[in-house]
Amino acid sequence: MQKFNSPGTRGDTLPRDAELQLRLADGGEVGDGMENGAGNHFLRQTEEESSFCTKRRMLVGLDLICLIVASIPFFACELKAVTPYRRGFFCGDSSITYPYMEREAIPDSLLIAGGIVITGLTIALGECYRVRFRGVHSRAFVRNLYVSCLYKELGSFLFGCCVGQSLTNMAKLSVGRLRPNFLSVCNITYASINCTPGSYMAQVNCRQPNQKMVEEARKSFFSGHASFAMYTMLYLAFYLQARLSWRGARLLRPLIQFLLVMIAIYTGLSRISDYRHHPTDVLTGFIQGGLTAYWVAFYISSMFKPCARPDLSPTSMSLESPLSSQQTVC
Repeated sequence: MQKFNSPGTRGDTLPRDAELQLRLADGGEVGDGMENGAGNHFLRQTEEESSFCTKRRMLVGLDLICLIVASIPFFACELKAVTPYRRGFFCGDSSITYPYMEREAIPDSLLIAGGIVITGLTIALGECYRVRFRGVHSRAFVRNLYVSCLYKELGSFLFGCCVGQSLTNMAKLSVGRLRPNFLSVCNITYASINCTPGSYMAQVNCRQPNQKMVEEARKSFFSGHASFAMYTMLYLAFYLQARLSWRGARLLRPLIQFLLVMIAIYTGLSRISDYRHHPTDVLTGFIQGGLTAYWVAFYISSMFKPCARPDLSPTSMSLESPLSSQQTVC
């Protein structure tokens, strides 16, 4: 019996050993395949992240190009690269006979510094507070949340500034409406030019040696002070409406918004009392600045876009929180 069983036992053992070796070999190949698959997945993920960052950087460059293009008309006027349209006047027109006043209630330096500094500083402080205390997160390639949020909000604000002032300067150059103090700046009177009352004077030789002052006297329509002041102050009012949601003081936010709009209106009215603009110039500037602020705030900026966190409900907002917690994605 032993003679017959021994060969059979070895015969059965050999195939089993071979089958076990084949299974182990197959398992090793599968393991190697899994390791190679994981490595390939990691490489693909790294390549996708690198491609994503490259696309984001290209979009940032595109934003800068758009900002530069939008500001071209503004700089073309400020650098005197384009002269305004030489519009004539009717002899006896009393709307351009007001005196020239060297001192302005709100000069250009104060307007630009006040509008940009007040609005920009408020936006910067508000966004930093949101990042620090409200748990804001960002999908941008920039890892610093402060930089990401400030880039988006301040970038939208500055883009609106460029668009608004470019529209204003384009109107000034193309219309060429005479300022209320044109005759005083030109250093002439109706008697000195011997014109017939009611007749149209297409050309006039000014006695003012400073030609820059004469060109500035041809840029009345529409008021840049009114448009810029209304844009910056109304945009800041929109920002406070979106971000300041402290329910502990019901009238605080409306009061601040009223003061901001009042500053803008006073700035425009001062241009009338300084004899720099006609009332219709100031009114048009108010409308243009207000429409630009509304367009940028609601259609370009992310202030009023619904990006609420799912774990927060309106009833969970604290009365002690001065800034809204609903906008959590910048």
